[in-house]
Amino acid sequence: MSVSETIVREFFEMRGFLVHQRRKFVAPNAREEEIDFLVLNPRARPGEEPLPFVLAAEDLPRIDRALVVVKGWHTETFSAARLAGTPELFRFVEPAVSGQATRFFGGVATLTKLLVVPALPQADALREQSVTMLRDRGVDAVIPFRTVLADLIHQVEPNRNYQKSD
Repeated sequence: MSVSETIVREFFEMRGFLVHQRRKFVAPNAREEEIDFLVLNPRARPGEEPLPFVLAAEDLPRIDRALVVVKGWHTETFSAARLAGTPELFRFVEPAVSGQATRFFGGVATLTKLLVVPALPQADALREQSVTMLRDRGVDAVIPFRTVLADLIHQVEPNRNYQKSD
C-alpha cells in the first residue's frame, strides 16, 4: 500500500467509515486492482440536494457506500489533457469493476464512485473541462488530496485554523 493510500484510509477511518481494502499484498509483476478501498458509512445522513462533484470533508457524512480510487501524482494537476492521455485511470468505473463493488455491498445500488486526485486546475475554464470529462467517464465525485491532508491535520490539531479545500 502506498503512502497516499495509507493517508486516504486514515482520512476515511477518522471520519467514521468502515474501510475494506481488497488486497493486502501485490506481487511485483502483478497488475494492481483498480479499486483501492470500499468504504461504508454506518452513520450516513443523505441530504436532499445532490453531492457536489468536488467534495469537502464536511460532505462525507452524506456518502453511504463508495468505491475509492487514490491517484497520488502529487506534483501533477488533473487537467483534461492529462485525463485524456490516461485512459487506464477510468477502469474503476467500468461495469465489471464497479459491479464487483456493488456485489461486495450485497447488490445495493447506491454506490459513489470516488476518485482522490492530487489537484484540479486552478483556472475556472480548465477546471470545468476536467470536471466535465470526469463526470462523462462515470466518476461521481472527487476529493482533492489537499482536502484529505488538511482534514487530517485539523482532526489531530483541532484548535489550529488550516485551509480545508482547494
